[in-house]
Amino acid sequence: MITKKSFYTLIVTGYFLTACSGNPVNLDSETTINNVAEEKYKWDLSDLYTDTDAWETARLDVAHQIGQLTKLQGTLRESSQSLLNASDQISTVYKEAVRVYIHASLRADTDTRNAENEERSQLAANLLTDLGAAISWYSPELLTLGEEKISLFLEQEPALKKHSFNFDDTLRRAPHTLNKDIETLLAKTGQLTSAPNSIYSVFANANLPWPEITLSDGREIRLSQAGYSSGRQAPNREDRKRVFNSFWSVWQDYEATLGTIMNSQIQGLAFQTDARNYKSSMGRALFDDNMPPEVYRTLVTEVNQALPTLHRYFRLRKKMLGIEDAMRYYDIYPPLVNLKKTFSIEDSIAVTRRALEPLGPKYMAAYDLGVKGRWMHVFPSTGKRSGAYMSGGAYDVHPYVLLNHNDDFESASTFAHEYGHAVHSVLSNATQPWETAGYSTFIAETASIMNEMLLQDMLIEEAKTAEEKLFYLGIGLEALRGTFFRQTMFAEFELKINKEVESGNVLTGTKLTAMYLELLKRYHGHDQNVVTIDDLYGIEWAYIPHFYYDFYVFQYATSIAAASDLAKKIRSGDQQAQQDFIKLLDAGGSDYPYQLMKDAGIDMATAAPYKALVERMDSIMDEMETILDNR
Repeated sequence: MITKKSFYTLIVTGYFLTACSGNPVNLDSETTINNVAEEKYKWDLSDLYTDTDAWETARLDVAHQIGQLTKLQGTLRESSQSLLNASDQISTVYKEAVRVYIHASLRADTDTRNAENEERSQLAANLLTDLGAAISWYSPELLTLGEEKISLFLEQEPALKKHSFNFDDTLRRAPHTLNKDIETLLAKTGQLTSAPNSIYSVFANANLPWPEITLSDGREIRLSQAGYSSGRQAPNREDRKRVFNSFWSVWQDYEATLGTIMNSQIQGLAFQTDARNYKSSMGRALFDDNMPPEVYRTLVTEVNQALPTLHRYFRLRKKMLGIEDAMRYYDIYPPLVNLKKTFSIEDSIAVTRRALEPLGPKYMAAYDLGVKGRWMHVFPSTGKRSGAYMSGGAYDVHPYVLLNHNDDFESASTFAHEYGHAVHSVLSNATQPWETAGYSTFIAETASIMNEMLLQDMLIEEAKTAEEKLFYLGIGLEALRGTFFRQTMFAEFELKINKEVESGNVLTGTKLTAMYLELLKRYHGHDQNVVTIDDLYGIEWAYIPHFYYDFYVFQYATSIAAASDLAKKIRSGDQQAQQDFIKLLDAGGSDYPYQLMKDAGIDMATAAPYKALVERMDSIMDEMETILDNR
């Protein structure tokens, strides 16, 4: 999901991009290459700008407007009208800069090999950095007004109401706001601190030399990220081993380079943390959403305590796959049950619609609008960015969805996930002004993961055979492993590597691999003979792009816990829960995500939602074991 951030966050980061994979089951999953796609399943970027010439005109116009914003400096305290004028101008320029960026980034993601597209994307990102520098005076000057003066201006000028949340947020950030000269300097570092992510993306998607292997059935596959995702599900165990060893050996060959890139990323975050007087990078990252650190710590604690449930799943998996010796890491991805059923994009649209009907007519109207318009780029193609995401920041246009649809259930589930984001943006943009339309990742992922659960639960109920029911139950079980346990493992790794740098140490590829391998073995029960983890697989950290997103992944795990509770209530016909959910989507970013979710009855700083999710996982395994015993 790509969303916008507040004025202040733009100043802090010089950047506005927050990305997410569309597949919370396995963030690293890809799809196979297909160069043929119907025109209606390619997004129409002319809704943003008619062509690249129009885009360039808009970019230059935004650049000019950015240059004019410094003239507003010193005007905020003159009157309520002056504060409104400055805030509105900044907001308008920001909105247009985001639109320019989205067009460029979407075009670049359709073919990462195209140098001109990449150049436009970088030019657009530079606009946001320039904007951050041009308004770096805004928050410090706003703070000089103080809470009393701002409250007075809000009373005098009702039109300022749309900015009130940002005003309150800026006042909250006072301890971490520096003088205007330092703010300007920090804003200009945006291009530097975002560079490791850009370098990694190009390197991982376009430059790694992928090998080709022949599987036991004679099928030849190129072990790119897409080929790996397909090959690791091979029914033949020796094929899976070859896929893993060949794929991870490529990453291992570049361990030192990838370690240097990651070290630059984490060092940049540590710089931001120190410059703004935060105690830790985790505290800095969570401060943006006013998320209590207890949420992060409670999640990690509860997941570690629940590892026996994860290990129970691995033992069940071993039994269902008929593995007689030790289970290995490459045995995690094959489906527990092979269901010979395809899901075309048309099927995905239709089945998702049926599953989401309990969300009510307002939700379904937004869904229908999205699938009928050319909002999505559906099929894989050479050079296209892997994975999936939703980009919802084009406030005056509509969301855009990138998919890599592969005509299987995973693709259908990913579609349901991404359209959870898309509908969220439609409802938020329709209800909220631009200033508070951008919502947090935590709320976003709760909404989209819930869609997947609604889809899974419906198909489990409709299953006509034991095998079909086992298939969907297994998918649900794997979702909990991948989204709850795996993402928390990522979150724990991210916490460790940031602490390492904060302690004054340097990260190397070798050190990162050792740290990740320890977590991989602990989570998978290596020492308890649950899953054997080969040392080579410790390089997996280099494969996960989300480590460049600054304490992002923990929100998948917290979100699936919240989504599970919401999905259960809504599927049961709880009308109040359904209405509260729509209100949650309508709210956008008008309040902090922790508070919005707490208002909906879920406190993520307590152990309760995590324990409830573990109970759901155990109940799924209970049902699967009963079916297996009765077969």
